[in-house]
Amino acid sequence: MDPTTGFCRQTGIYNCLTPTIPLPPISQPLSAAEFCFSIFNSTFTDGATTFSVNTTTGEALSYSQFVSQVRSLAYSLQQRYSLSQHDVAFILSPPSIHVPVVYFALLSLGIVVSPANPLSSKSEIAHQIQLSKPVLAFVTSETSHKIPSLTHGTILLDSPEFLSLLTQSNIVNGLTKSVKVNQSDTAAILYSSGTTGRVKGVMITHRNLIAMRAVIHHQNTNQGQGNEKRPRSVTFFTVPLFHVFGFFMLLAVVLLGNTVVLVERFDFEEMLRAVEKYKVTGMPVSPPLAVAFVKSDLTKKYDLSSLQGLGCGGAPLGKDIAMRFNEKFPGVLLVQGYGLTETSGGATRAIGPEEAGRYGSVGRLAENMEGKIVDPETGEALPPGQRGELWLRGPTVMKGYVGDEKATAETLDSEGWLKTGDICYFDSEGFLYVVDRLKELIKYKAYQVPPAELEHLLHSHPEIVDAAVIPYPDEEAGQIPMAYVVRNPGSNITQAQVMDFIAKQVAPYKKIRRVAFINSIPKTPAGKILRRELINHSLSNGLSKL
Repeated sequence: MDPTTGFCRQTGIYNCLTPTIPLPPISQPLSAAEFCFSIFNSTFTDGATTFSVNTTTGEALSYSQFVSQVRSLAYSLQQRYSLSQHDVAFILSPPSIHVPVVYFALLSLGIVVSPANPLSSKSEIAHQIQLSKPVLAFVTSETSHKIPSLTHGTILLDSPEFLSLLTQSNIVNGLTKSVKVNQSDTAAILYSSGTTGRVKGVMITHRNLIAMRAVIHHQNTNQGQGNEKRPRSVTFFTVPLFHVFGFFMLLAVVLLGNTVVLVERFDFEEMLRAVEKYKVTGMPVSPPLAVAFVKSDLTKKYDLSSLQGLGCGGAPLGKDIAMRFNEKFPGVLLVQGYGLTETSGGATRAIGPEEAGRYGSVGRLAENMEGKIVDPETGEALPPGQRGELWLRGPTVMKGYVGDEKATAETLDSEGWLKTGDICYFDSEGFLYVVDRLKELIKYKAYQVPPAELEHLLHSHPEIVDAAVIPYPDEEAGQIPMAYVVRNPGSNITQAQVMDFIAKQVAPYKKIRRVAFINSIPKTPAGKILRRELINHSLSNGLSKL
């Protein structure tokens, strides 16, 4: 293995340049919740320390309250519902201090956590429920109408009944320890768009989550912060709790005994206000939010001196924005990483100012992770400096797609390699660069929008003969969905009517935001849309301002 790049010419595999981190034996029964609590309990965290704050309502939970509520809810669910291990619970709620309690209670019982976007349409949720087959749903008064009838019904998070489940005083101590959760068991089903078709349910195991947490614990210990007192981090969650980034960040917060600041509906100025009020030290951001930090004058109105670091992911961040951010906020470290729902979060990351200064790179391979750059045509493993599809292998790689063996087989090979669908290369020092997407997904503000789903809806319109959806560059959102539409002869359907037709049927982030009319959609002889031709057409017509 080359000690500079991590590349082995014999195997064609790139290795992490830091030592392997030991994990608990795979045969040891252990839930992700139990693992987090075991690390958390070994630190000197004061129970009175704030665990979570909801800036919208002002509600807050201390760590002692959080742990107590997790145990009470787990006990209540065991007593009142005939739930079995491996049952799935669907969660449809905006961020609140209750959602982390629900997650940890379910994980400790071996119940599969399946959170979804509360802004999703009824048809989108119906598809997700068809995939994950939940027996119970945790919802709010505003989202409950989107859920069909389930075996054990729904639990309203904003009801007195739910609050009573959190305050059981007659709990048999250690009751949930009687539940034997295997690390190989599915812990969560998170929703991710595939390369074609509709949303897929990604099965994340307890082992996946434990492996990701072990890396974070190791990094924290290596920084000289083992069991000694350390400054407490306060993280503002700009990412939703149903998103893989938010999901794994939440577990990391508990593992380290830090504080999380939540907001029900994101607003840039409210976030700045919260940074000042709660002395926020860090937050995950998408590239559009990094752009807002750079461009907005609102940042001058608030005291942001507590901010130490921002972790950027979800989509590539431009070199220009990264440089301008560092000029405006020289005391804040902006680091980039790369990960997928299918890798339970981060697969690469930059550490420290020197690595963060590699503009355009998403860092080096994370601990315990292996990579390959594969020629999409020949299947050959490529050396540093050559572009190909990124394949990843490691203990955080998903179990598969629920109820979709075909998609699983197309994405995971027999040796455990995950085909990411992203065109990348490693440089001469082992830093990864994401060049383009082999996949056809559109990344709108780090959300995934599958073109095929929108095309299917467009084709259902009586005045549309044919349609194709492509990513169109946008400075604020990264990419927006743009539709090329072939009208029926005699039709006068307008751009606004096309956009409105889609907007009524999808979540806000999936809306079509630009429309162009065309005589025919370019396709291969086999009928596959030639998206690259349409993308080039949209850019060559001077439509893009980038």
